[in-house]
Amino acid sequence: MRELSLMERYARLPAGKRAALLGEMDAARRLRLMRHWRWTARPAQLAPPGDWTLWLILAGRGFGKTRAGAEWVAAMARSHPGARIALVGQTARDGLAVMIEGESGLLAAGPERFRPQWKASRRTLLWPNGAQATLFSAVEPDQLRGPQFHFAWCDELAAWPNARASWDMLKMGLRLGRMPRVVATTTPRPVPLLRALMQAPGTVMTRGTTFDNRAHLPPRFLAEVAQGYGGTALGRQELMGELLEAREGALWTPDGLDRCREAEAPPLIRVVVGVDPPAGPGGCGIVVAGLDKRGIAHVVADASVSATTPDGWAAAVAAAFHRHRVDRVVVEVNNGGAMVETTLRAAFGGLPLKQVRASRGKAARAEPVSALYAAGRVKHVGAFAALEDEMCGLIQGGGYVGPGTSPDRADALVWALTELMLERPAAGPALRMLLD
Repeated sequence: MRELSLMERYARLPAGKRAALLGEMDAARRLRLMRHWRWTARPAQLAPPGDWTLWLILAGRGFGKTRAGAEWVAAMARSHPGARIALVGQTARDGLAVMIEGESGLLAAGPERFRPQWKASRRTLLWPNGAQATLFSAVEPDQLRGPQFHFAWCDELAAWPNARASWDMLKMGLRLGRMPRVVATTTPRPVPLLRALMQAPGTVMTRGTTFDNRAHLPPRFLAEVAQGYGGTALGRQELMGELLEAREGALWTPDGLDRCREAEAPPLIRVVVGVDPPAGPGGCGIVVAGLDKRGIAHVVADASVSATTPDGWAAAVAAAFHRHRVDRVVVEVNNGGAMVETTLRAAFGGLPLKQVRASRGKAARAEPVSALYAAGRVKHVGAFAALEDEMCGLIQGGGYVGPGTSPDRADALVWALTELMLERPAAGPALRMLLD
């Protein structure tokens, strides 16, 4: 296992100790230290210790993935004279613009006295000690046939056009030196190669978000992307670096939910709160939705609570009732019906309560509600990440593969929208038949 260098140990010190260390140095030494990558980098941008073969950096855009990859390559070139390094980009143009010539690319990485020269005719960077890195494109996997390498840097691997073929050709060429290694920097996307690499022996992962690098990003940019994309599927993938799976047979998908989003709801003529109480100690699904005069439903709040007592979740239902001026509370009473009603009425005696009993599984009850979404008859006012993750885990024909053991939030949503849209004559016979 590789030991941390003195510089790495300095870089990983808490901010207070780092400041104290700088205060003990003369000005010239302090300036040299503050220009050193291992000092200025965040710990997540430094290669992890250990005998890994793949360092997989999965993070949002602007995290500093490119700088981390370029500085790692520059360090390998400097410490391994004569090394052969593969640089694999999404396309040749992307590789040149980002990995080599970009603001954080290889021509700007490493000490100034040890910068490489770019030989365009050979697609190769040459360092003073004989190390060299050659640029390849994932568009043409066969370019990787024949050459041998000590190290490789793969950029935006999850967006490669010929991902599996390019990766296989690269791995077959990583056969020089005692321990060939690869760094892959990418915003995560649900592609088979990435899933496989995340589970492969020898892989270590670094996760991060756009906002981890806020010190080097314009505040206005951060504010705009947070406001415009916060909580959406696109924002969770591109900013938060989450791997969002579109599950086969799912009743909802992240992209589909993004298409039903709105900034604010119009005036609502009826508002209900759906409640899926816990069978015992645990979470309670509480979702508020309303109907406008056009017959469109709007999900306005996820007030669900987790790991709480009966008094706690009943108080949360009552709070949602008052906050959103709810007309009716629809609560599932399959588990402890009398206790559920007693608990809610103790929290708020005047609660207009409707009890419902489930005769089918959660996924089956959700199917007609998902049809409403497909027809464009439901909108989400903003983003509800925890609720939407559960929705995307409900599988057509039965089953649940989302977070947690039970989709309590999604079930509360289903009860609310069923009351608003499918229990009313205006719903139409075709949709009402789906409940029979």
